[in-house]
Amino acid sequence: MPLPFHEFTAQLTYDALPDAALKVMRRSFLDTMGVAAVGSTTPLSDISRRGAAAMFGVTEAGPARMLMDGRSVSPAGAAMAGAFTVDSVDAHDGSSPCKGHAGSAIFPALMAVADAEAAKGRAQDGRSFATLLAAAYEVSYRAGLAQHATCADYHTSGAWTAVGVAAAAARQIGCSTDQIRHAAGIGEYHGPRSQMMRCIDHPTMLRDGVGWGAPSGVTAAYLAQLGFTGAPALTCEGEDAAEFWTDLGSAWRLVEDTHYKPYPCCRWAHPSLDAAAALMQAHGLTHEQIAKVEIRTFHNATRLAGQEPASPDEFAYSIAFPVAAMIVRGQVGIEELAPRTLQDPEILRISRATTLIDDDHFTAISVGKRWAEVTLVLQDGTRLTSEPRTPRGDTDLPLSDSEISEKFHLFTDPVLGRPRASEIEDLASRFDTLDTAGFARLLDLCLTAA
Repeated sequence: MPLPFHEFTAQLTYDALPDAALKVMRRSFLDTMGVAAVGSTTPLSDISRRGAAAMFGVTEAGPARMLMDGRSVSPAGAAMAGAFTVDSVDAHDGSSPCKGHAGSAIFPALMAVADAEAAKGRAQDGRSFATLLAAAYEVSYRAGLAQHATCADYHTSGAWTAVGVAAAAARQIGCSTDQIRHAAGIGEYHGPRSQMMRCIDHPTMLRDGVGWGAPSGVTAAYLAQLGFTGAPALTCEGEDAAEFWTDLGSAWRLVEDTHYKPYPCCRWAHPSLDAAAALMQAHGLTHEQIAKVEIRTFHNATRLAGQEPASPDEFAYSIAFPVAAMIVRGQVGIEELAPRTLQDPEILRISRATTLIDDDHFTAISVGKRWAEVTLVLQDGTRLTSEPRTPRGDTDLPLSDSEISEKFHLFTDPVLGRPRASEIEDLASRFDTLDTAGFARLLDLCLTAA
């Protein structure tokens, strides 16, 4: 019989973690810090950090520095600012079966609590932090699967990462097994049941809800430690959720489900980006030859229209414009996030000439995967159609270690400088082997001002 989630969280040891899980967490640490670095340059990050400084001052829970900032606020404030910072650039790790992202909430939250605990003389080493990460990912992913299976509305990642963050953070601050259970219940109940498709249809800085999911989980942990009750978390203990917990501890969702993004925009756009890039390369095309684009994909993706995004948030939740950028520039990277890109006349020409087609078959099979097919219509009327495909970065089409590293430096070097970025890469890539001094150094590199 599997352990109940709160006993699993309380009893998990580093030695129980499979090598594959450790590899995922090392990659996610590196990848998330790269996104945090470039995210720290965005208006969304600036607003969230100023908001945290104004509303979440240092308390008896201890001072916690905000990601890529250095100023100390409460652990909940640092979790909020950090999660918004990572989520401000839609390039962080995710889970297609959960239709969302865990690392963007988990890393800022657990790093904030680790910093506060260190300030009170309870510094962590890499092994203990890896154990907490694994627990947070497993509980988050399984709570997310249960939520999607049992709730009619499609909620943001903040709704279910609040549960995983709460459970892991409760262990992190020394809660009992029963308090961990209550923390998850508090995090689930008070977490943001925000509507994802609202932000798809009307893109704003709300993003994926992790900006409130992370501090909700952290707050839940501290409340549980003080005796606040909140169990049960129905996504963990409800009868309808039971099927998602039967193999807890013997199978690792974080290994099976975690994907990485080569492009800084919604994952639903990625198969179309890959397909367009492949067609352009295979046929030696230039963007001047493209008259129109047709994208056949699953229903929710067609709501990412975005022919003329007016902000980085609208860019992140679009397909037509990123695909047009890929056709014109051969990449969708940091330069394409610049405001001036939104006015590029040739990208706009192709974006406006792009049609999204709602395909019933792709909708039916886009369960745990995201399918699309692209047709390029040339100026002479020639039609070139890709094979249906899913995005790179999933476990069946993984990004290589070198691709993860290249992405990290692309995002980080211009913000932090190559020496600091390289030290973060070295330490993050082996964070679970670091002693307390080594892990403290990694936190310093990630939590001081960019």
